[in-house]
Amino acid sequence: MSYGYTGNILHLDLSSKKHWIEHPSESFYRTYWGGRALALYYMLTQMKPHTNPLSPDNLLIFAPSVLTGTPAPAIPRYTVCARSPLTGAQGEAEAGGWWGPELKKAGFDALIIKGASTTPVYLWINEGKIEIKEATHLWGKDTGTTQKIIKEELADEKIRIAQIGPAGENLVRFANIVNELKHFNGRNGLGAVMGSKKLKAIAVRGTKPIDLYDKEKVSLVTKEITKRVLDNPLSRDLRESGTPQG
Repeated sequence: MSYGYTGNILHLDLSSKKHWIEHPSESFYRTYWGGRALALYYMLTQMKPHTNPLSPDNLLIFAPSVLTGTPAPAIPRYTVCARSPLTGAQGEAEAGGWWGPELKKAGFDALIIKGASTTPVYLWINEGKIEIKEATHLWGKDTGTTQKIIKEELADEKIRIAQIGPAGENLVRFANIVNELKHFNGRNGLGAVMGSKKLKAIAVRGTKPIDLYDKEKVSLVTKEITKRVLDNPLSRDLRESGTPQG
């Protein structure tokens, strides 16, 4: 497999509670790279036109990029895609934080979810192993409480969790998905799609490094760009005061 990828795409059907792993060719990765390009490929090839955004037939796709999970600076981002309940069209939103890199290090370049559970569940991805866990006790709880309970249940503080709160559960059409309680996939109502599938959260743990072709070169580029980011006034203002101030 090409550098920067794991070679594994995880498919999950919440209606049947079955999952399988796809191993695309190198040419596929060279064409679609990851992120929104990869997600859009599956939306166009595996979802029927005019699919109801809140139906089980809608796909919910989590897709990091080729650089996510590597030491490249300021690139921890991942995309979530689905048909948007807010617009009815293709909806996409990115988020930062550690969830995207953790998915790659757990062994997957993307997660593609279809179907819907009849009762609330959360997904546990641990070093390539998949488990669908009951989440009725989490339904209705806010994100801080949910994250605390999941980490206690799975007995690992380093678990990264992407989840919805009550807005997503109640299918609010602009509901977000959040990881680490502060990094949001904040556009197009993708939290409502997650809620329609009765999927409360996706907990991920992975430690496998991503292979690089030239680690020394990546290290040099990382140091140079990090210096530029730290010295840039706009970067400093965003870091100290946040997006609204910037």
